[in-house]
Amino acid sequence: MTAPAGRPATRVAYLGPEGTFTHQAALDWARRYAPDGAVVAEPLATVKDVHDAVAADSAAGPPTDGSASPRFGVVAVESSVEGYVVPSLDALLSSADVVAVDEVAIDVSFDAFVRPDHGELTEVSAHPHGLAQCAGFVTSTGLATAPASSNAAACRDAGPGTVALGPTICGELYGLDTYATAVEDFRGGRTRFLVLTRRAVAGAYLERTRAAGETAWKTMLAITPSVTGPGVLARITAAFGDRGVNMSSLITRPLKAQESRYVFVVTFDDAPWAPGAREVLSDLLAAGDSLKTLGLFPAGAGFRTLDGPLDPDHVPVGSVSSADPDPARGRGLLW
Repeated sequence: MTAPAGRPATRVAYLGPEGTFTHQAALDWARRYAPDGAVVAEPLATVKDVHDAVAADSAAGPPTDGSASPRFGVVAVESSVEGYVVPSLDALLSSADVVAVDEVAIDVSFDAFVRPDHGELTEVSAHPHGLAQCAGFVTSTGLATAPASSNAAACRDAGPGTVALGPTICGELYGLDTYATAVEDFRGGRTRFLVLTRRAVAGAYLERTRAAGETAWKTMLAITPSVTGPGVLARITAAFGDRGVNMSSLITRPLKAQESRYVFVVTFDDAPWAPGAREVLSDLLAAGDSLKTLGLFPAGAGFRTLDGPLDPDHVPVGSVSSADPDPARGRGLLW
């Protein structure tokens, strides 16, 4: 995508090369953010490169002020099959100046590709998350695995003995033949991506989103307790329940080189300025916790909210419930 004449382009960095799922997510976001096409997509080699490009960007003005536009970045943060993308999460935790202001979710399906006139096949290549999401297919081939920096890079760099896994578009982009289609283990998988920018730009971006009528928000918050021990996590979760703020996700990441100390990353359904959420944040601060908003974005652009009962086929194998007989519960619970 290129900017119209006379307009500064908004730059969006993504994990390249062309054809990655992140590329697709970046283009989806760009069509929503700049429907006039004033966005230039920049493929970079690693997630860290994307994050560093955003952190190092010197432009701080909003993209409508006539000056040079800020750089945004798009990184995968969560797969509905493989869970959180730890490098993306840790990069946000370790950065003082990068924050997520939007999100995109896309359907993910993998095709398997080979070079025309390929020889004996010896390996299957994809990003580690791609290999994990296609484990059944990989096992069925009996071939060695070759992790790549991205699924599109695996397709671009595929040798004559390689089966490369990636989005359908990669076949045409890199002159490959389709070996098999939809080889993922679970149909209907989706991946959620965060749109990153500098904190100096975030206020203008969020104000634009609010002016467009957005009223439902999600906040990703890092909580570092000053004191650990029994009841710490219960206290934190109770702070949200007591104020009626829904906590939709909680994960832990270790404080680097601090044994048995963790930062809790919570996603909750509200904006920090909403009365209930502001009271939660005040409660946590009063308890001595250190807080950092990692992201604030509209609630409707990420994973879908599913109503109705949970499909029992997707509950971890070996789980038990109150409906199970005592022997089954004993095996499942080890009590």
